[in-house]
This record gives sequence, C-alpha cells and structure tokens, in this order.
Amino acid sequence: MKRLILSSMAVISIAIISFAFQPSPKKTVTKNQAATAQNKVTTQQTKTLPDVSEPAKWTVDKAHSNVKFNVTHLVVSEVEGSFKLFDGTMEHSKPDFSDAKVNFTVDVASINTDNDNRDKHLKSDDFFNAEKFPTIKFVSTSIKNAGGNKYKLAGNLTIRDVTKPVVFDVTYGGQVANQGKTKAGFKAKTTINRFDYGLKWDKATEAGGLVVSKEVELLLNLEMNKA
Repeated sequence: MKRLILSSMAVISIAIISFAFQPSPKKTVTKNQAATAQNKVTTQQTKTLPDVSEPAKWTVDKAHSNVKFNVTHLVVSEVEGSFKLFDGTMEHSKPDFSDAKVNFTVDVASINTDNDNRDKHLKSDDFFNAEKFPTIKFVSTSIKNAGGNKYKLAGNLTIRDVTKPVVFDVTYGGQVANQGKTKAGFKAKTTINRFDYGLKWDKATEAGGLVVSKEVELLLNLEMNKA
C-alpha cells in the first residue's frame, strides 16, 4: 500500500511539472489589430507636437529671454550691457511666419552695464534721456525667409524721438511642447549707428578715435510662449 501511494504521488508530480513547462499558446495578431496599435502610437506622438498651421499669438517669456547690446570702447575693446525690462508679441496666421507681425518694447531706465556711473550717463541726455524718452520701440513691417531657419525681419526702430528702418538677422530655433505650453525660440541681431538716434556723446581719444563707437550691436535671445 505504501508503495502504491508513493507511486501515485510521483505520477501526479510529473504531470504537474510537465504542465507547468508546456509552452504558452501563440497569440495571433491580425493585420487590423496591428494597424490599430500603430495608429494609437502615432496619435499619442502627434499630440506632443505643436500645431503651427493655425493662427497664433506669441508673448515673450521674460524669464528665459534677454536683450543685450555691445559697443566698442577706446577702439580696442568692447563693453556689453543689457536692458532688464522688456516685452514683446508676435502674431501670424501662416506656419512659415511670412505674415508675422512683431511688436517689441524696452524700458530705457532698466539699462545695466554693471557700472552705476556709466548707467547714469547712459540715461542722461548725452545718450537715451530716459526721463523724457522712457521707451524704445520696434514695430515690424515685413519678414522674409533667408534660407533654412534664417529670416530677415524689417521694421521701424524708435529711440528717443527718432524712428528709422532697421533689419534684424533672425535665427529660428524651432518649437517644443513643454508642460502643456508650446514654446518657440528666436535669436535676432542688428547693428545701428547711435548718432542716427540722437545718442550724441562723442568724446575722442588722444589718438583721435571715439571713446565710444558710433556703431552699436543689438542682440535679442527670445523664448516665446504660444498664447
């Protein structure tokens, strides 16, 4: 009897082990099921991409943007500065920005060159006269593609009481969706003659060159939020 019981238990054990190690039946995936799964993945990916085919308005993300300028000092070196307060918008209905309208303003009194005496001089009537002319303005008149992600942005720049046409070289950095917002990046630069805008101070060096160059490079690094 004891041998019979042991034999029976051995048979049961072998049966359990054999069943456990049997290969699982293959799951057949139809073409329709595969297509549905692929469409689902594609749809999920598409939702993360910004839509540029519809009219859009953009505003400057001030925390991730800056407005700088660069001017030659004593002919041999350069001094940099920035404006800490600024604002801007862009509106367009075409994905290639060909109908974009750009407006930008800068608070002159927010000028900063890391030197208090120099900043006071720049705010005086020798340069910007921040008290009488507190705002620098730019209003675009056209934008043209210059190849790839390069653009020529034309518009009117107002400093003090003078308005003159300028053209910015713009590099478009692309768009990205982040935390529920669509963001776009741009870098714009141009060079102006400060004498054209009444920034008239022109003390000469002993060698005859200007202490402060008449040419000033403007550089804007902008991150913009889609409204």
